[in-house]
Amino acid sequence: MPGAVSGGHSHRPTTKVSHKPFKSRHATKGQLRDAAKGRIASEKGQRKTPHQQVMSKLDRRNQAKQRQLEKAREHQKETSIFSGRDGAPRNVAVIPLCADADAAAAIRHLNASLDIEADVSDRCFRVPVDRFKQKLQYVPLRRDLTACLDAARVADFIVLVLSAEVEVDELGELILRSIESQGMSNLFTVVQGLNKIEPAKQRLAVVASLKSYIIHFHPEQEKIYSLDSRQECSNLMRSLCSTTPKGIRWRDERSWMLVEDVEWGASALSPTVLTGVVRGKGLNADRLVQVGDWGTFQIDKITAAPLATKRRGGDAMDESEAEQTLAEPTDDRDGLEDLAPEVAMGDGDDDDEDMDAATTVTTSKKGVLLDDHHYFSEDEDEVQARPMPKRLPKGTSKYQAAWFLDDDTVSDSGSDLEDAEMQDAAAAAAGGDDDDEARPEDGVEGLAGDAAMTEGAPSEYPQSVAFEEPDEEEDARALEAYRKLKRSEADDDLEFPDEIELHPNVLARERLAKYRGLKSLRTSPWLEDEDRAHEPEEWRRLLRIPDYQASRIRAAREALVGGVAPGTRVRVWIKGVPAEAQKAYDPSRPVTLFSLLRHEHKKTAVNILINLPSDAAGPVKAKQELVVQYGPRRFVIHPLFSQGGTTPNDVHKYCRYLHPGQSAVATFIGPVTWGSVPALFFLRNVPGAEDDRQQDEPALPLTLVATGTTLPPSTSRVVAKRAILTGHPYHIHKKVVTVRYMFFNREDVEWFKALPLWTKRGRSGFIKEPLGTHGYFKATFDGRINPQDAIGVSLYKRVWPRNARPLQGLLLDPALVETGDADDDDAMDEN
Repeated sequence: MPGAVSGGHSHRPTTKVSHKPFKSRHATKGQLRDAAKGRIASEKGQRKTPHQQVMSKLDRRNQAKQRQLEKAREHQKETSIFSGRDGAPRNVAVIPLCADADAAAAIRHLNASLDIEADVSDRCFRVPVDRFKQKLQYVPLRRDLTACLDAARVADFIVLVLSAEVEVDELGELILRSIESQGMSNLFTVVQGLNKIEPAKQRLAVVASLKSYIIHFHPEQEKIYSLDSRQECSNLMRSLCSTTPKGIRWRDERSWMLVEDVEWGASALSPTVLTGVVRGKGLNADRLVQVGDWGTFQIDKITAAPLATKRRGGDAMDESEAEQTLAEPTDDRDGLEDLAPEVAMGDGDDDDEDMDAATTVTTSKKGVLLDDHHYFSEDEDEVQARPMPKRLPKGTSKYQAAWFLDDDTVSDSGSDLEDAEMQDAAAAAAGGDDDDEARPEDGVEGLAGDAAMTEGAPSEYPQSVAFEEPDEEEDARALEAYRKLKRSEADDDLEFPDEIELHPNVLARERLAKYRGLKSLRTSPWLEDEDRAHEPEEWRRLLRIPDYQASRIRAAREALVGGVAPGTRVRVWIKGVPAEAQKAYDPSRPVTLFSLLRHEHKKTAVNILINLPSDAAGPVKAKQELVVQYGPRRFVIHPLFSQGGTTPNDVHKYCRYLHPGQSAVATFIGPVTWGSVPALFFLRNVPGAEDDRQQDEPALPLTLVATGTTLPPSTSRVVAKRAILTGHPYHIHKKVVTVRYMFFNREDVEWFKALPLWTKRGRSGFIKEPLGTHGYFKATFDGRINPQDAIGVSLYKRVWPRNARPLQGLLLDPALVETGDADDDDAMDEN
């Protein structure tokens, strides 16, 4: 057994020699590259432009100093509106999310932390904070969705009040998601009643749980303030008074105001006076203003409304200074007309003549419109007068062909005979079609393969197979079995989009009279003259914007100049306020005033990109009644859904349903809003409705179903509704197929004969000839088709957006919510 090995002894290696390393300033490029190990040096200190390369050290230092001063000036400009004795107050909206949360109690705790004694009312009020030389304007709110949204739009800071004992219910989550989606400024979160949690060890767990909940919606929230802690309330007050509000982009591009006081006129002709502090851009008397949900009004005048202060001599402010007129409208004043005058749209008689001519031309056609041409619309006499081609031996001249009679004595089994039409068709189809990534029903881009289309001759059909007219009862039973599996409308739209089923007794040419065919949904021209007879009456009176970007920039730059300066307390005089607004006025609900940019009151075809979340309860049907809010306005709409993107012909397919996880463009007729503005879509839930697809009815009568962003409006954007008629292959012989169940009479086959056919697997073809009187026909395809394949034809018609109407009343009546909660409690007690 060897003894213990002494530690610390080892032989020095003789083959490994470590050299003295180089100094870093003498290191080679290779050594520096190896030491970096793939890391890239920071951009600080790198000189990229030629101007930076020739700058000296002193010039670079001077440039950095100028950049610092510029940022300081911008910061001072942002905060100067709040500084001084007459500075604007900081708007603080206090929103309770839980049932037992109290906004007034939260405001008392915040004021008590700085020893501020002020009465807390249920309407917006101003509190001076002498320690930080600032003024706060609190907006205490109840759990009212409309009031919370209006207050959050004009708030510099939003304070969410959570409860330590009661969780956030559906109403609180609806308020939280809504104010988040419409855009908000700085956000703070407080918890109420934390000292009531016993034992005290669980308070940290409660705060951690609330923090994880609020971080799910707002990840930037790093701290939750406790209202029971004086120190934390004081820190929150310091943040409210010293933090620079980040603002909301679409709001800061306009002039806006939180109305502090409303003075109603003695009569309907008397003006209504709104008092508040101008924020955002300068308030221009020539522009229209949107006051809450009351409507759009013109400004009569703007007068100064400074707060009553005492001078050094003890004299009060003169009334003449208080009533000083700051701005009055000029000749450039905007009108309240939302549609263009009829005189400007042209002579009405000419339009009537064009409409009559279009109707006459349409009724005289004998075939469906394909792209920009009506096929098979020649006179029947001319068609019948054309001589049928003869089957002639090779080398036969035109003079010799006259001596061949049309009888059955000529045999067609020889190889010296040919069909003249086959040569012409082969020469015409020598070129190929360019394919693109698309679906077969979209047109030529979605077809499979690049083989040329071949046209079969009558001799190609087998002589032994003869078409037999089916029995009507047997045919009806087969049709019912074929359509048996497609019954759910929403599910069918997801699995079989745009497919329709014709009743056997309905004429397809009458049922689909407004439809046309397109060889390509993306590139085929859309003939707008065919739509003149079906467009809405006010369509040609809508606002048309040839260059949207230039018009938007011009309207935004116009708001930068003139008007009453921001930070000024003013009184705005408006006329025409309806009596219903005075009856529904509640001082506890905030009233907002937004100045509209030029043309923002005129109607046009509004497009909004709508996103339905993947966790939605079910699909949203097109033309379903929704409540939309974008900017300072709310409307009740019945939108059209269509596919987004840009196409060469500006034609977009209409979507019957918007399924969860999908995005589309919602189109309706409403006032234009410049820029990208967030939009909210609410759905009113009707208990026991037939189209309610949810098994569990929601507890709230209103649901935030989708959000979106406004897109450039366009009246030239065509929303095309597609109808797909599908048929079943009955007999298949090489490339010739007998199709049934697409049409049910011979006349419909003749009418839609020009439309191209396609299959689910990408084959293309055309109708060769009708068979019998039950709608069967022979079709020729560019390749062999599978017996399990389905044959379809695509038809399109233009659908027109519907007019939006302003929302009357509240989004969600708090009385209905309280009644619903009480009913739920009673039901739980009974169980």
